[in-house]
Amino acid sequence: MRVCDGIGAFTQEEWSSLGGTSHSSPDYNPFLSHAFLSSLEDSGCVARRAGWLPQFLRLEDDGGALVGAIPCYLKSHSQGEYVFDHGWADAFERAGGRYYPKLQASIPFTPATGPRLLVNRNWNAIAARIALANGLRQLTNQLGISSAHSTFVDDDDLPAFKGAGFLHRIDQQFHFLNEGYASYDEFLETLASRKRKALKRERREALANDIRIERLTGDQITTAVWDDFFAFYMDTGSRKWGRPYLNRQFYKLIGERMADDIMLVMAGRDGRYIAGAINFIGSDRLFGRHWGCIEDHRFLHFEVCYHQAIDFAIERKLSVVEAGAQGEHKLARGYVPVTTNSVHYIAHEGLRRAIDDFLNRERTDVALMEEILNHHAPFKKSEH
Repeated sequence: MRVCDGIGAFTQEEWSSLGGTSHSSPDYNPFLSHAFLSSLEDSGCVARRAGWLPQFLRLEDDGGALVGAIPCYLKSHSQGEYVFDHGWADAFERAGGRYYPKLQASIPFTPATGPRLLVNRNWNAIAARIALANGLRQLTNQLGISSAHSTFVDDDDLPAFKGAGFLHRIDQQFHFLNEGYASYDEFLETLASRKRKALKRERREALANDIRIERLTGDQITTAVWDDFFAFYMDTGSRKWGRPYLNRQFYKLIGERMADDIMLVMAGRDGRYIAGAINFIGSDRLFGRHWGCIEDHRFLHFEVCYHQAIDFAIERKLSVVEAGAQGEHKLARGYVPVTTNSVHYIAHEGLRRAIDDFLNRERTDVALMEEILNHHAPFKKSEH
């Protein structure tokens, strides 16, 4: 195993041999693609100066052939991760420790579940995952840093991480689960009558004031459309985060490299676009990411981000819509609570014990919250 300075250490052919990284994979995840990861690096969104220094782990056989890999970054902060450890950092540093830098095995700025221990499809997946997870722990110890973290980890990776001494943390997101619906109306029939009527009214009101909706993919997403969407992203991102994570060059590159994996929902009025949301298309799921607008209209956010995503998933026969981090308001729109996983290797024994105790109590709270949320789901009582 060796450490590499980014996705450029892998040819596209090599990277595409890893599970989940290419369209030939039955579990293709666009955020794991060479195109997405290289666009983050080539645009400068991921770099030393951004606090995301690529430190990819590469596992090889005796002949140098690629067996597995971990997208990994040395980080000087905890921004852009969506699994919050600021309290851990503050406690450790107040006690005299140094929390940063740390290792982050994740997809930058992307709260979407997927494999983090990537394995060549011709190799034994269990053995390779074990080697990769232990390699990440070993690198942490060799660097003499506080910790290594992997966020939005899929279930298949958990045993290897736990076996390597990583602590398990859970949280929740809201996903739409497509039960084979033939249409949006068929989905609505699974909802309680009052909830069904509320969503119909919400969708009508969202399109008041002569607002039109377009769903664009592939070469339908022109440079002018990207310019408009980026303006929306910058406006909303500046208000939410102070400084948006992604730049215009990033969107230019993904538009050139993976436009067929992207679905933009654009809302227009009076001859111009006024709002938009970007979604990424996987083999069996749609990932909702950023939204922005330059005009405020009642319910437009819900239409552009959530209802249109459901429409698209049903039309494309996709099984899941992942609607991003947080947001209990998604529950009323047919999205259900789903458990997400992260894992954390803490090198300092005292900090590790404290965090382990915290995570044990946090898991109880998360499970209770899921029970409460499911009680308030909009479905008929015989459904879900």
